[in-house]
Amino acid sequence: MPYLAAVRRSVTVFCSDVKLPGILAALLASALIAFSGEQAASTEKWTAPAAEARKKNPVAVSESSLAAGQKIYVKRCLACHGKTGNGDGPDAADLGIDPAKLSDPAIRVEADGELFWKITVGKKPMPNYGTRLSPADRWNVINYLRSLAKK
Repeated sequence: MPYLAAVRRSVTVFCSDVKLPGILAALLASALIAFSGEQAASTEKWTAPAAEARKKNPVAVSESSLAAGQKIYVKRCLACHGKTGNGDGPDAADLGIDPAKLSDPAIRVEADGELFWKITVGKKPMPNYGTRLSPADRWNVINYLRSLAKK
């Protein structure tokens, strides 16, 4: 994982500057990695709780909703998921896991509520957007994602 490699490099530099004994340096590195708050990217199926998946999108699909969703997507999602949602954004190779291919027709089977929950809570390396985007903005992004799946 690029993140873990960066932590290891930082600890190595710190420990060599401070001249910590080897075992202490190893313990410090382990603690920093364990308590960093970062989780390793997972390839397990990511499923929303049933109650969340049942939520309905209250934002009607419209030109303004699609435009708002696209604007947010370009700013927040494109770097990893790519321009057309194929998971080929400029930052995708550095993630340690393939980003979801949002343009895949299989996305049509995921309920809007499930997508809303995933955007809200995030999953490493994807950040959570529950505090970064309003509910209306998250629903607009979902409307835009649906338009990618149809292309």
